[in-house]
Amino acid sequence: MPSRSDTPPAVITPRLLREWPLPDPQGGKESRGTVLVIGGSRVTPGAVLLAGVAALRAGAGRLQLAVTSSTATALSIAVPEAKVVGLPETDAGSVSGEVPDHLLELAAEADVLAVGPGLDDVEQTARLMRAVLGAAAKDAAVVLDAHALGALSRDAGLLADRDLRAVLTPNLTEAEILLGRGPGEDLGAAARELAARHRAVVSLYGHIAAPDGRLWREESGDAGLGTSGSGDVRAGIVAGLLGRGAEPAQAACWGAFAHAVSGQRLAPRYGRTGFLARELVDEVAYTIATV
Repeated sequence: MPSRSDTPPAVITPRLLREWPLPDPQGGKESRGTVLVIGGSRVTPGAVLLAGVAALRAGAGRLQLAVTSSTATALSIAVPEAKVVGLPETDAGSVSGEVPDHLLELAAEADVLAVGPGLDDVEQTARLMRAVLGAAAKDAAVVLDAHALGALSRDAGLLADRDLRAVLTPNLTEAEILLGRGPGEDLGAAARELAARHRAVVSLYGHIAAPDGRLWREESGDAGLGTSGSGDVRAGIVAGLLGRGAEPAQAACWGAFAHAVSGQRLAPRYGRTGFLARELVDEVAYTIATV
């Protein structure tokens, strides 16, 4: 493990991961955690599907999906392995910040909450996050992605003073919003700054930083990972690994590797930029199993 901010990043390799093995839960699905994915909109329910199925492929035991009511039935058919609940939506089709009791009950019981995939209204998302993070158990883990990061940029208190294990998974645009400036060429330094500011693990474009200054770099990623929906897959992988018991930095490092190497596996069939995010999902379990 790299130690602190004065040390260079450790490169994530199969050897590093083998020396940092994932928990191997025994028993039934309960031992691998319940992941609750909250996201989507009337026009982007697929983001929740990608994140949720990726969580299962990464080893989560139980999956729950919370999406706009107008898309819940279709999503429950598309992902029969999940419990799917509908949420109030605005006239524009966004998830409403008016949080129903049934979502708060799920949030209170979940081991991992993944918030953000497919959400498209920052103000409504901020209201949603205040409610569900307030209801979450003290030892629950949280993955924030997409518009959830936009909400965090406006109100850092959404994570402050909460005993939650958090992982932020920004892309470059979301990192700029969180930082209030461009991340620059040193993405490791940008990830470290965000990790220290929010007291969370940050996974930024292959650079993973912990709040204590530790830093890792994943070097297997290629241009094909820039495909639509790829970030939702990455967030879901991290959530699934947290569900099976990984610590936040470990989940982020294993998740970055699984995401990147799954793309490598697809490249011989589809080329460097021809594969789809849904195809990444299908490679995740094998990639993790063969480290």
